[in-house]
Amino acid sequence: MSTAIKFGTSGWRAIVADEFTVANIRLAVGGIAEYVKTMPAPHRVLVGRDSRFLGESFVAEAARVLAAAGVAPIVIPEAAPTPAIAYAVRTLKTCGSINFTASHNPPEYNGIKYSTPDGAPALPEATKQIEAAAEKIAGGGGGGAIPSQTDEKFETVDVKPSFLKRLAELVDLKAIAKSGIKVVYDPFWGAGRGYASDLLREAGVPVETVHDYRDVLFGGHAPEPDDHLLGEAKQKMAEIGASLVIAVDGDADRFGIADTDGTFIQPNYVIALLFDYLVETRGWKNGVAKSVATTNLINALADYYKVPLYETPVGFKYIGELIIADKIAIGGEESAGLTIRGHVPEKDGIIAGLLMAEMVATRGASLGAQLKVLFDKVGSFYPVRENFHLTAEQKAAFTEKLKADPRELGGRKVVTVVRTDGLKLILDDGSWVCYRLSGTEPVVRAYTEARNENQMQALRTAAEKFVLSE
Repeated sequence: MSTAIKFGTSGWRAIVADEFTVANIRLAVGGIAEYVKTMPAPHRVLVGRDSRFLGESFVAEAARVLAAAGVAPIVIPEAAPTPAIAYAVRTLKTCGSINFTASHNPPEYNGIKYSTPDGAPALPEATKQIEAAAEKIAGGGGGGAIPSQTDEKFETVDVKPSFLKRLAELVDLKAIAKSGIKVVYDPFWGAGRGYASDLLREAGVPVETVHDYRDVLFGGHAPEPDDHLLGEAKQKMAEIGASLVIAVDGDADRFGIADTDGTFIQPNYVIALLFDYLVETRGWKNGVAKSVATTNLINALADYYKVPLYETPVGFKYIGELIIADKIAIGGEESAGLTIRGHVPEKDGIIAGLLMAEMVATRGASLGAQLKVLFDKVGSFYPVRENFHLTAEQKAAFTEKLKADPRELGGRKVVTVVRTDGLKLILDDGSWVCYRLSGTEPVVRAYTEARNENQMQALRTAAEKFVLSE
């Protein structure tokens, strides 16, 4: 029995052999093919994957389905980072790409991400058409059994060389090499293997890697470059005296950064530091973008540099639009996604790590020291994200509660209510809380940001009470 194909903020994802079946893959790819055929010819689509289980088989099946539908597939034989595929879409001028990836989700998941001809994640108006086309195919009585051609050789492409060449144009590799810093790179067994490490080594930068081989189980956990999973990388950093750890997730679109003393630098701070650095070194002052749930340290810097600030809903496709329009120097989300001016309109964990290495090399100071300078410049910000698991009844009640505009939170006055995405409550001292309900599970995400560490716990307590109280 096939299931309805639903694209979320970053494609359609499901558990392999549960909902992520060959029948449903055929439906999703068939829907994409129908959408592509509404575009001007020639109808060509890149088909790639990360390093997950059965990825090669899924790519081959998608290529056959596309060909049967009259769309020419261009197959990427090796696992490739999401941003490298996005760059290839733009350089090869295809009708987009189909990428088999579940990004940072646990190993039992896989997914399909469709990117449009501009290399950006498909916007809702596109994914709704794809969903409708897939539903129509399913309703045709074939249960997703779209005729698939066999024994056909499809065009292939290696996306790595041109992508590395572009990264070398955007990052000052000579400055990194000249500084003498050492780097540890952790690709988390994923599609980012051989990307940042190859580029740095070629430039003469000493690099050591961990988890630099394919493991479809990702060490038995999600391939997510979070603090609690960077232990081996930090150990390697201590062994060789490296200045930082650069890590990426399973499809290399998200980053994780650790300072020379092993301190994890949360993504909110990475985005802010790089924004400050790019304005300083590139002179880019066309603007900055952040999701509504991302630190207001970005807002403070935008005020400091007198540049436009764009606050978007969660979902990198909205930041991608601003990159395409050249309205921003950098755009980022607190969930560890960013890109920069002149680059792909897609999250890129590889360029994030390389730019952090350039920043450490150029400034000659630890990331912790640089963050202190930033706080001295525009004030301090302490963001935290927490998930609260709700019963179905609690979720229904909280959904109703979100419709009202609260006037106070934890005894503090709410001065502004923002509904760009979810409910964001800004308090009188500039601290804030943002609530977003998950679309797929009974979870509410609470993002809080206090202006000093002492106030953080009180704000988190108030945020939790608002979720769980009647």
